[in-house]
Amino acid sequence: MALLESDVPIREVVTTAPEKAKALENNVRAKILDMLAAEEMTIEEIHDELHRRGEEKAETTVRHHVNVLKDAGMVEIARLEEAGGGTRKFYKSNTRIFSYDLPEDAEQTLAGAQETATAELAGLVETLYGEHGDEIEAVAREMKPCEYCATQHYEEFVLRELLNRALIDLTENGTVESVRRDSEDAGDEAESHDDEDDR
Repeated sequence: MALLESDVPIREVVTTAPEKAKALENNVRAKILDMLAAEEMTIEEIHDELHRRGEEKAETTVRHHVNVLKDAGMVEIARLEEAGGGTRKFYKSNTRIFSYDLPEDAEQTLAGAQETATAELAGLVETLYGEHGDEIEAVAREMKPCEYCATQHYEEFVLRELLNRALIDLTENGTVESVRRDSEDAGDEAESHDDEDDR
């Protein structure tokens, strides 16, 4: 007789390449990524900003952390400048890390938004498979290391990558911010009409 039996649904999925996961094992590197997502910085500037944030690291250690992130493909050299007979490198992150937790009541608050997202995504997934199913399956097959590895959900990973990259594109080209602003403006306009009606 079982002492405990519980249905445990999947609530979260973490997708990252092994070398990126290894690079993020150190919380200082996560801080560096956060800093470099906001602006280009030299090793010296990263060192100073880490110091300001309470991380006492030698400049050589900071250089090591930046190189680990660079080797993992998460940081790139954004610009080179001549400086005192040498070259100064400015680094920038191409990866944004969200290390947040939603508030406890977020699931309840966002339930309607979740239903909308699920319904809309179902149609999008159908469209993706209808128009690009062969390409999705081909990439998933290429990822699969052996014939017995079917449980690794390779096609699901490819779909998640496509959706994630699409959301990144929409964020980076300003679409998400524009939609958010338009939504706020529409809300403000509706509120001002309500105020006029009350008079």
